[in-house]
Amino acid sequence: MAEDIAAQAADAARVYYNAPDIDGFYTQAWGGEDIHIGVYADVREAVGAASGRTVERLAAKVADALGPDSTVLDMGSGYGGAARRLAGEFACHVVALNISEVQNRRHRELNFRRGLDERIEVVTGSFHDIPAPDGSFDVVWSQDALCHSGDRPQALREARRVLKPGGRLVFTDIMAAEGAPEGEVRPLAERLTISGFATPGFYEEQLRALEFSDTGFEDLSDHMLTHYERLVDEVRTPTPGLVNAVSAGYRDRLERNLPQVAAACRKGHLRWGIFHGRRR
Repeated sequence: MAEDIAAQAADAARVYYNAPDIDGFYTQAWGGEDIHIGVYADVREAVGAASGRTVERLAAKVADALGPDSTVLDMGSGYGGAARRLAGEFACHVVALNISEVQNRRHRELNFRRGLDERIEVVTGSFHDIPAPDGSFDVVWSQDALCHSGDRPQALREARRVLKPGGRLVFTDIMAAEGAPEGEVRPLAERLTISGFATPGFYEEQLRALEFSDTGFEDLSDHMLTHYERLVDEVRTPTPGLVNAVSAGYRDRLERNLPQVAAACRKGHLRWGIFHGRRR
């Protein structure tokens, strides 16, 4: 039963990210390379710049494990912004595992243009069944992808399995606050075509159960509010690129949905931040 639910969630994520409207929205409004929540220096900062800063914030958590001899697994790698930053800055080898072949094609093209295709291996697949032997990676990394999982405990078990002893796990995810009213978080779940969200407490419990040490959670939920407020601005005053990349109907849906997500953030019903830990 759990396997069926996980497979259904993986199929839903694949369909979602392969859709032309979704691809156009992330490429044109979200920054195009780092399609996750940003860490903002200023409330008017460009989405792409803030999203890049998130990568820097995660890398700082595991910097001691990153270097020319290290291997990183990026679970749910999207267009590969994080993989390229890690490979470029730390000269590490990155395996980028992602469900969407549409995103993966663009990822490979960008890697080739930047001269990083030899350091980054893009693999189409699911993080519920990672195609790698036990103890393969120094770092397992994921950004805002686990919300698409139909079996988050299994995804985290897989992350632990492929980590070397002493290896580092670092991830962000979009979450609901503990006890958040379902109606308040539903607009975001509907936009992402998922059934629901984990909570910070859930992930903290999972990391304890998997016996990770040196665990921590940096709550950056205020940045999620800023991020969705910026997306509201992007959609209300669209660039020609966004107008050409998405249908008018989808843009209308975004204009209705994104302010609801921002409102849920403002009320404290949604959470976001960085988890990290070390495999014993």
